[in-house]
Amino acid sequence: MPVHYSISLPDPSAARGSDPRLSFTANGADTFAEQLQDALRTPALFERWRATQEDPDDVDPSWGVTDPGATVSGRQSDLRIDLVAITRIPGDVLKQRLRWLAGSHWELRDVR
Repeated sequence: MPVHYSISLPDPSAARGSDPRLSFTANGADTFAEQLQDALRTPALFERWRATQEDPDDVDPSWGVTDPGATVSGRQSDLRIDLVAITRIPGDVLKQRLRWLAGSHWELRDVR
């Protein structure tokens, strides 16, 4: 069953991971949503991260799980951006992808 994750980016301009090769490049709600959706649907972000590892072949493949049916919507709310991700990806994998994309500049608001 898909899980709904409500995610907030309190300061979108700071929502960048520590590695620019993996980080969000978005500025608006729709683009943040598109980039997170791509990170959930395709292995591209995981593969970029894996390529940065000392021994890429030793990386646990479970971190690369994808959900081709994942959807993410975004909306601007005052200065923050609110995202809703609906996916079958496990929560720990979703959180790791958000850390790659946004660093620590995101908040998990609700899970249902």
